Amino acid sequence: MNARRELQALLADELARPLDARVAAFAAALAQRSTATQAILFYGSALRDADLDGLLDFYVVADPLSGWHDSQAAALANAVLPVSVSYVEMTIDDRRLRAKIAVLSPAQLRRGMREGAIDTTMWARFSQPAACAWARDAATRERVVADLSQAVVTAARWAALLGPASGAAGDYWQALYQHTYAVELRVERGGTRAKSLLAFDGARYARLLPLAWQAGAVAYSEAAGLYQPTLDAALRRAAQRAWWLRRAAGKPLNLARLAKAAFTFDNGADYLAWKIERHSGYKLELSDWQRRHPVLAAPKVLWRLWRRGVLR
Repeated sequence: MNARRELQALLADELARPLDARVAAFAAALAQRSTATQAILFYGSALRDADLDGLLDFYVVADPLSGWHDSQAAALANAVLPVSVSYVEMTIDDRRLRAKIAVLSPAQLRRGMREGAIDTTMWARFSQPAACAWARDAATRERVVADLSQAVVTAARWAALLGPASGAAGDYWQALYQHTYAVELRVERGGTRAKSLLAFDGARYARLLPLAWQAGAVAYSEAAGLYQPTLDAALRRAAQRAWWLRRAAGKPLNLARLAKAAFTFDNGADYLAWKIERHSGYKLELSDWQRRHPVLAAPKVLWRLWRRGVLR
């Protein structure tokens, strides 16, 4: 078995992990909302911690996108600037569950996994643990496995380019996620967040790194648990320039998505306030005017969060 197939086999097992029956029922109910639904991916802290009190995170892969949107305009907005986000509540087995639903097409998912993607959000997210909570058929599940395998390969290649000259596997993933979280507009500190990811399942990341390097044609040596990618100085300098472009684009892309969500995300302002308080402990009080006009209110609110050190 070559490295790519071995990597896909590991991720296929990971994506097929058993889920809480209520999470599986939530995903199945989402799938029935449209015949366009191809797959539903479950990820994030609720997956890692098995915590149903917080917000469940689902990605819905749908084709055509118009099948998951109330209007052609909403579908067009998602085509121009993926992804579209909504908030859904369901009561399952007498328990109220809340979820954030992101919708994208199979082509958008595949493009988001590429090393050349300017937007780092997709491949960084899906290099982390995920589960395929629902799939239309076996062929769809295989495509999802291939796409998420590419996310891990892309992440591992960037980890080699941005990480230390030599180090343990965890050192490379730590460096990578510090870089990717710094690109995004987030309320968590990148270093703290990266450490928490590795603390959850460090053995997973250690197992994936050499396989992903082999699958991604990254030459390296290993001795006594320490890895050293074979990269010349010119390649590292080129990677730093390429990453600068991604960092420059990252926060504007996040802000653009927030602005788009203000028009398409029911109760979006309250959701964002809840998210900020959950991750940072800072309670963001919003006026009725700010709830009604989130785009106009955004600059002042973001400035307040920045000054208080909530946004990093």
